[in-house]
Amino acid sequence: MHYTIQHIAQVLKAEASLPNPQTVIAHLITDSRRIVFPSSSLFFAIHTKRRDGHSFIQEVYDRGIRNFVVETTFDSSSFTDANVVFVNDTLLALQQLAAYHRSQFNYPVIGITGSNGKTIVKEWLYQLLSPDYNIVRSPRSYNSQIGVPLSVWEMTDQYTLGIFEAGISEPGEMGALEKIIRPTIGILTNIGEAHAEGFKNKAHKLNEKLKLFKHCKTIIGREQDFTSPPEFIDHPGGKPEVLTWGYSNTNEFVIRLIKKQPGDTLISLLYHFKELNIIVPFTDDASIENMITCICVCLLFNMDEALIAKRTKSLQAVDMRLQLLQAVNNCSVINDSYSFDITSFSVALDFLLQQHQHIQKTVIISDIPNTEGPGPYETAAEMLSTKQISRVITIGRQWMEYKSVLNKILQTQHYQSTENFVQQFSANHFRNEAILLKGARVFGFEKIVALLEKKVHQTTMEINLTAMVHNLKQYQQQLKPGVKLMAMVKAFGYGSGGAEVANILQFHKVDYLAVAYADEGIELRKAGTSLPILVMNIDEAAFEAIIQNDLEPELFSFHILSAFSSFLKKQGIQQYPVHIKLDTGMHRLGFEVHDIDALCTLLSNNRQLVVRSAFSHLAASEDAAEDAFTHHQADVFNQCCRQLEEALGYGFIKHISNSAAIFRDHSLQFDMVRLGIGLYGIDSSGERQLQLQTVATLKTTIAQLRHVKAGETIGYNRKGKVLRDSLIATIRIGYADGFSRRLGNGNGKVSINGVEAPVIGSIAMDMTMIDVTDVPNIQEDGIAEVFGTNITVQQVATWCGTISYEILTGISQRVKRVYVEE
Repeated sequence: MHYTIQHIAQVLKAEASLPNPQTVIAHLITDSRRIVFPSSSLFFAIHTKRRDGHSFIQEVYDRGIRNFVVETTFDSSSFTDANVVFVNDTLLALQQLAAYHRSQFNYPVIGITGSNGKTIVKEWLYQLLSPDYNIVRSPRSYNSQIGVPLSVWEMTDQYTLGIFEAGISEPGEMGALEKIIRPTIGILTNIGEAHAEGFKNKAHKLNEKLKLFKHCKTIIGREQDFTSPPEFIDHPGGKPEVLTWGYSNTNEFVIRLIKKQPGDTLISLLYHFKELNIIVPFTDDASIENMITCICVCLLFNMDEALIAKRTKSLQAVDMRLQLLQAVNNCSVINDSYSFDITSFSVALDFLLQQHQHIQKTVIISDIPNTEGPGPYETAAEMLSTKQISRVITIGRQWMEYKSVLNKILQTQHYQSTENFVQQFSANHFRNEAILLKGARVFGFEKIVALLEKKVHQTTMEINLTAMVHNLKQYQQQLKPGVKLMAMVKAFGYGSGGAEVANILQFHKVDYLAVAYADEGIELRKAGTSLPILVMNIDEAAFEAIIQNDLEPELFSFHILSAFSSFLKKQGIQQYPVHIKLDTGMHRLGFEVHDIDALCTLLSNNRQLVVRSAFSHLAASEDAAEDAFTHHQADVFNQCCRQLEEALGYGFIKHISNSAAIFRDHSLQFDMVRLGIGLYGIDSSGERQLQLQTVATLKTTIAQLRHVKAGETIGYNRKGKVLRDSLIATIRIGYADGFSRRLGNGNGKVSINGVEAPVIGSIAMDMTMIDVTDVPNIQEDGIAEVFGTNITVQQVATWCGTISYEILTGISQRVKRVYVEE
C-alpha cells in the first residue's frame, strides 16, 4: 500500500510545498547512507542529541531524493523542485505516519517486549508459525523509536500475521510504540536487570513495558512477572486475558518438568488439562525460557502437540548478528545467512559497501522466502544495480525463473540449490574481494561459509561492531556542540583490527583517525579509508610514505620538524598539514613551554607546513585525586595555543581530552577529543558514568577432557598439583596467542557454560589446562571464554597485574578476528 506525498501531508495535518503532489512514496528513510530507491523515498530529517538530519538534506538531495519531512524552521528555498512537508517534530511525524499505516490492516499482530529475549522469541515464532501464516516482522532488532515505525511500514495486504518487538530505555517511550504496533496479542519475555538505568525500580520498568499491551486481547508471560494483575493498563475494549506460565497450578500453562539432557531438554507442561511433552534442542536456561514462551503462543494458535514437537525439534539457535570473516585468497566473507527479507538485505548491502579494503564486491543470495511473483526479485535486482555490485550468484529455483530481472548486473551465475553450488565450488573463483552471503535459513548457506572461510585454529577474537558504535554514541552524547571526535585505531585497533574498525568509524562519521606509526596509516589507506589520519610517531624513513598516502604527521621536536620541513621543501610541497605535540606534564614527547617562542618563530616563517591541530596528552585524567594537575596541564596547553595562534595568524584545532576526560570534565573538550580505549568498552576511570558495552570477546574451544586422580600433576615442571579427583580440560590457547603465562597456576580463570574454571599448571605456547570439575554439561569442542561478557578484560588485567590496554593489544595476529553486527 503506497501513498502519495499529498496524502501523507494530509495524514500529518501539515503544511507542505508540493510541486509534484502525486509522487508515490514506497520507502521511508532516516539515514542518509541507506538510500536505495531515491525517487520513491521520503526522507525524515530527524534531530537527535548528536546530529541534525537537516544537515544531510543537501547530501540526500544530490543522491536523488525529492521528498522530505522537515521541521517548520527549515529553509527549503534552495530545493524548489522537491516536495517538502513541514512539521514541528520529524520523529513524531514518522511515528504518526506509521501508526496511520498500521490502522489500515486488521490481521493479528503480536507485540513483544521485555528485558531480554525479544529478538529470539520473535525469530523462533517466525520459524514455528510461518508454514501457516505469511508473516511480516521486525528486521533484526528494529525495536526503537525509529526502528519500530520503519518495521511497521513494511505491513501490506499480502501478510496474514505481524510480529514486532518494542524496546524502551526510559519512561514514556512505550506509548508512542503502542500506537504504532497496536498489538492484538502481547508477549512479555521477562523483566530483568538489563536496560534498568532509566527506571526507578523493577516494578516501574514492568509498568512502562506493559503499556505496549493497551489494546491487546491476550497477554502471555512468566508467572513471576505477573505477581499482581496488571490493573493499571487502560483497556478501552476491556481488560486483556493474561495467560501465564510457571510451576503453580494457577497458571494457564503449568510447567510440570524441565529435564536437561545431553544436547536437548524435555519440557513437560499442562494446558487445558492435557499434558504435553516437548523436546527442544537447547539446554541453557535463557533458551529454555524463551522456548516455553514460544510453545505457549503455539498452543494459543491451536497448534497440536505433534506439530509443535516436530517444529521445535528443528529450531536452531538464533544468531541475528552479521559476521565479517577472513576468507580464502585474501577475501572477506560477510555471513548474513540467517534470514532473507528486503529490509535486512538493504542493511547487509550497506555493510558490504563499507568494506573498502576490497574493490571487488560479490553477492551470493538465495530465493526470497514467502513471496509471490517477480516483484521482490525486481526490487532486489534494482538494489544490487544501485549499489554497483561486481558479481551476483543466485541460488534457488525462483531466481532461475526470474533471472532475467538481473540483466542490469554485468556478471551473474545461477544455481538451482546450495548443493549444486557446493559441488561446482572452486576457491580459485574468489580472490581479493568482499563476498556477502545473504540467504534464508532453509538454504543452508553455512556450507558455503565453510568452503570460503580461511582455515585457522579455533581460538577467535569476536569484535562486536554494534557494541563499538553504541560506545561511540555514548561518548558523542557527552560532547559540547561543534566538538569534533578523533578515534584512536593505533596498535591494530587496540587488537581489534585496524581496517575493519576504521571502516565502521568512517561510516558513522567520526572526524579523524589516529595511528601510532605510518605503516598503520598506509594499511588503512590501502583498505579504502578516506578520513584524515594523524600519525603520532614518525621518523625520517617514513616521510615519503606519509606524503604518498596523504597522512598527517605529529611533530614533537625541533629535529623532526626541521627534517620534515626540509623534505617538503626539496619536493616543492607547501602548506602540508601537520599536528604539533605540546608537552604539558606527561614528559614523553612534545615541545615544552620554554620551546614555544622558538617554535612560533620557526612556524610563522615556514611555507612548507600548515598547523592542522595542536594537542597534548593528559597524564592522569582518569584519577580524581590528580584533577588539579589535569587542570594545570590544560592551563599550560591553553597558554601555548594562544601564543601559537598569535604567531601564525590563523586558528587550528585544539585537543587534549582522552576517553576519561571526555565525560569527567567537559571544560577540557576544546575543539576535538580523542577517543581511545573507551571505544572498546573499557572505562579507564572506573566511574561507570557511561553505559559501555563489551566489544571484544576472546574465546577458544576444548580440545580434550581427561579424568585425573588426586595427587597427580598437570603440565610443564609439574607445577599444577591435583588435590582431588578432577576433570581437566585442555583448551586451544597459549601464550603465543596472547594468553599470558602470568595467568597460570590458578591465577587466572576462563568461563565455560557460565562457570569460572581456574587455570591449573603452567600455560604452554599453544595449550592451557583448566580444572572443569565443577562445570556442568561440559563437552569436548565446547566454548571457553577467556574474556568478554562473563570475565571482563579488566579482570584479566588485574589477574596479570597490568592494564587492559596490554591485554587487548597482546592478542596475537594468528588469532582469527570475527566481526559481528547485530
